[in-house]
Amino acid sequence: MAEERRLSGLVEALLFVADEPVSVDRLARALETPLVEVEAALEELERALQERGLRLQRMGERVQLVTAPEAAPWVERFLGLGERRRLSQAALETLAIIAYRQPVSRPEIEAIRGVNCDSVLRTLLAAGLIEEAGRAPAPGRPILYVTTFAFLQHFGLTRPEDLPPLELESQ
Repeated sequence: MAEERRLSGLVEALLFVADEPVSVDRLARALETPLVEVEAALEELERALQERGLRLQRMGERVQLVTAPEAAPWVERFLGLGERRRLSQAALETLAIIAYRQPVSRPEIEAIRGVNCDSVLRTLLAAGLIEEAGRAPAPGRPILYVTTFAFLQHFGLTRPEDLPPLELESQ
């Protein structure tokens, strides 16, 4: 138990100094510890942080420490960030499509929305809420888009799976 707590503390220290999301594999290599033990340490750290001002954020195999979403107003005031930039209805719709269908291409997004999405995609890319994730094996090889860690932070999520379930209107 003490060894597990020690490993959890070391994982926390590495995540604290990391300036970007870190793969679990990289943590295991740095700690010269089996992946399964690092995963257990991450789970312990996640539990320990539930009552604190930080959270463990996961996206696939990458993890990072972030401030708790409920602390956002005070963090923003402390950093002098003021009010967050508001997203337009078109941006929110496009972002929702990407979040729930990722990876998804521009033609697929436009087929769902029924309008051109070029400028909205540029806005979301510039805001760092989405990123390119390769190309689809379809004709023309369109770019595929996925959400980012900044998306998770913006909406106070710890992992993409924390998105609320999609409620579809009955036909």
